[in-house]
Amino acid sequence: MDRTDRRILALLQEDATLPVAELARRVQLSQTPCWKRLQKLKAAGVIRKQVVLCDPGKLGLGTTVFVAVRTSQHNDAWLRKFDAAVKTIPEIVEVYRMSGEVDYLLRVVTSDIAGYDAVYRRLIKAVELSDVSSSFAMETIKSTTALPLG
Repeated sequence: MDRTDRRILALLQEDATLPVAELARRVQLSQTPCWKRLQKLKAAGVIRKQVVLCDPGKLGLGTTVFVAVRTSQHNDAWLRKFDAAVKTIPEIVEVYRMSGEVDYLLRVVTSDIAGYDAVYRRLIKAVELSDVSSSFAMETIKSTTALPLG
């Protein structure tokens, strides 16, 4: 990837609806070479997908909860069950396997505390957990989907 590819990605991370003609103009290419670069970035998996980002508050989803999960079971059967459980709960929008004292970190987006409680109950019903610790976000200081491109 060269500087032009990085510029294309930076522009698309800000506005994925940019037409190829406008994108090409901004990176100082003609349309065909710009389109070919886009296709290569998609084929290589650098561009995974293009999506619409919604405002959670305007959708009544103003509560973000970070959930630290610990388990005493570290086997394939448990992991498959956990994986299936978190994928069926739409309010769980991110899941990370962690190093250190916490095994998994989840980001949950929901309407309110009662909404989170419903998510919690579904999760503990689906899979055995040793410890669950929840932290409610009070304010979003920074939130971006744009990756640093150097």
